Amino acid sequence: MSRIGRMPIAVPAGVTVDIAENNQVTVKGPKGELVRVLPAEMNIAKEGETVVVTRPNDLKKMKSLHGLTRTLIANMITGVTVGYEKVLEINGVGYRAQKQGKTLILSLGYSHPVEMEDPADLEVILEGQNKITVKGIDKEKVGQYAAEIREKRRPEPYKGKGIKYADEVIRRKVGKTGKK
Repeated sequence: MSRIGRMPIAVPAGVTVDIAENNQVTVKGPKGELVRVLPAEMNIAKEGETVVVTRPNDLKKMKSLHGLTRTLIANMITGVTVGYEKVLEINGVGYRAQKQGKTLILSLGYSHPVEMEDPADLEVILEGQNKITVKGIDKEKVGQYAAEIREKRRPEPYKGKGIKYADEVIRRKVGKTGKK
């Protein structure tokens, strides 16, 4: 059995989990509502205050989907109760960010400012001019938007300039040394 897949998912108070046909799971909680269609091969059952995922057989594909399905449901429950956030830092002389309504404007050393429109269900908070926090209830969307922001100017290994995650460690390289 999959070690992750066989663990039951606890449903906290104030959260409702509905399982419709075709394994369409709807999770409602204090922060909002998430709907996702999960693999139809998995058997998802609500037993009291827990959700249990079981697989029909031990084929390699079913083993893979087992842990994935359980983790996706657990992430949905965490999202509607606690929420997710990613923190990005901008390093570099003259690199900065600013917010105009729902638009994030990044000055990253290009000849033009980079403008990014915030997705509807995400909240982008700017702390100072070089710290961006992306918050939301869908883990996948938060991670994807944070990755898109980071991709506008990835951190480079020589001076460490660019946009990096707050918990990311940049492996630094030694630059050229001149002859004496």
